[in-house]
Amino acid sequence: MTGDSMAERREKKSIGGDLVIPVAALVFTLYYFSTILDSPWTAQVSAFFVGAILIALIAAFLVKSARQIIRKEASWHFDTLVSPPGLVLRRLLLLVLTLAYIALIEWGGFTLTSFGFLFLAMLLLGGGRNFRLALLLSVSLSLVGYLLFIVAFETRFPVGPFEALMKPLF
Repeated sequence: MTGDSMAERREKKSIGGDLVIPVAALVFTLYYFSTILDSPWTAQVSAFFVGAILIALIAAFLVKSARQIIRKEASWHFDTLVSPPGLVLRRLLLLVLTLAYIALIEWGGFTLTSFGFLFLAMLLLGGGRNFRLALLLSVSLSLVGYLLFIVAFETRFPVGPFEALMKPLF
């Protein structure tokens, strides 16, 4: 690469890394649509409504990104995924936490697994600071998720020890 093209690349914003999550969200949403085909129509309507909003937001983001590329304001490079170098380990650990959440949710159930994921992710992303705040938020969000999704909406999330313990109450 010549010196001019290196300088030109540095001036352009690298947006390849910014597209990873929207593209993954789009794939997940399409997969999710395929899993609700046998669900009651009310669940299908709700899922389609939320999914359609997500797809519309992703489409808007992709159009904006494509416009930046066309105007030569940005490039498809993935430089932002590996910089700054100090964040790479945190990003990898967050990926490991996410995969662990997916692997453990069947055993631990929605509430406990969500609590563990949220708590550890907040500590990781906060650099270990605000232990009490991370604990409070994790407990609160997990309990609200349980009450909203499992108790109120009666969704079929994985049942774990917490859900089994609480079942007689609700």
